Amino acid sequence: MLAPLTSAQSSQTPVITFAPEQCCLSINQFHLAYAGKPALRDLTLDVPRHRVTAFIGPSGCGKSTLLRAINRLHDLNESVSHRGYIALEGQDIHAPQMNVTELRRRVGMVFQTPNPFPMSIYENVAFGLRLQRRLPKRKRDDIIEWALTSAALWDEVKDRLHRSAWQLSGGQQQRLVIARTLAVQPDVLLLDEPASALDPISTLKIEELIRNLKSQLTLVLVTHNMQQAARVSDYTAFLQNGELVEFGLTDQVFTNPRLQRTENYITGRMT
Repeated sequence: MLAPLTSAQSSQTPVITFAPEQCCLSINQFHLAYAGKPALRDLTLDVPRHRVTAFIGPSGCGKSTLLRAINRLHDLNESVSHRGYIALEGQDIHAPQMNVTELRRRVGMVFQTPNPFPMSIYENVAFGLRLQRRLPKRKRDDIIEWALTSAALWDEVKDRLHRSAWQLSGGQQQRLVIARTLAVQPDVLLLDEPASALDPISTLKIEELIRNLKSQLTLVLVTHNMQQAARVSDYTAFLQNGELVEFGLTDQVFTNPRLQRTENYITGRMT
């Protein structure tokens, strides 16, 4: 486990920070509004490298908004304004020299509902590779096998790679989407409720996959499922009304939170 440095965003908000060499994402006083209405309020948060960080909180608290901000998915929404700083490996993601296409390669995103393309399993995983660069077929095949293996799907589909991805089950489709994202070798994987639409068996497979992937990259998970956050994450951030309430080691946040607001939410006394 990384050794965090205990700090505070304010006297009421227990948070932790990490040494620069341990930090993958750094969010500093980030504020975002829709048509002037705040959705995120001056968030400061470090996300450690090669760990799973969970964002929890009630609906509308800003979890998914923050996830999309890290990927710059708000860029085309003219009603969105923001200030503050988000850095990926020390680089300001809103700097003029930042290539947004390259940012989204480095910061992949998986949504609540699986969204495989209307093409074969093979072509789904190859899609980003073909856009990124030309590769010899053997090299491309090797990367596709590696991505499907990393997503715990290879053994289930290796004999039907050229069949439609839409023939897969929901859980398999979600793992295919993860494989498609892994194929371009991102630094960060953002997961927005990736198992909420899946059955319990598929959910367990996704959770096992999340735990296994942190050896390869940094993961950020948005979930409403407290048990899921406790099972798979190393660190947990609790958000409410667009503000960061508490951030710390998952075991500490769930068993010995510093603030009563956090305890109320985790124990179901606040929704």
